[in-house]
Amino acid sequence: MKNLLFLLTITLTLSCCNKDDDNNTETLPPATQTGAGTFACKVNGQNFIDTSGGYFNCFYQFTGGEYYFGIQGSDTVGMITSVGLGTDKKQIEQGGVYQLIEPTDGNANGGTGITQSVSSGTISYTNSQYTGELTITKLDFTNNIVSGTFWFDVENPYTGETVEIREGRFDTLFTQ
Repeated sequence: MKNLLFLLTITLTLSCCNKDDDNNTETLPPATQTGAGTFACKVNGQNFIDTSGGYFNCFYQFTGGEYYFGIQGSDTVGMITSVGLGTDKKQIEQGGVYQLIEPTDGNANGGTGITQSVSSGTISYTNSQYTGELTITKLDFTNNIVSGTFWFDVENPYTGETVEIREGRFDTLFTQ
């Protein structure tokens, strides 16, 4: 009996310690349009779910006669520590589909924060070779809700490999 109790205790302890650090045991949050405070995608097939608790920065602002949109989520999947989307001097609208290319005036872009070590990191952006797509599914100025879906590729500058961002979705409040 003593051995059975010991075996049961060890089994329960080991099963409790088997938490997957890359969120692969969780499913991505649903693609909603309620201002739920979510940001998630798959990074090279692994779940990337924002870990800031819905307090990530999201803005859509009219400044200097031009529109700017930005949103970024944080999590860690391998070397990837953040995933973001933005526009520079480009107006977005509900139902709009935007090609993600270079982060220059008049474009929409995607990017990832890539960390090689504690003291070495960079941001890799979409460009003419590594592209993607952003779809704005809701843009509500009364309640400041923006929701959308996205996918894109970027190059990991440390390894030369393609980082695939897929099944992306966000649903949050934005500042103006």
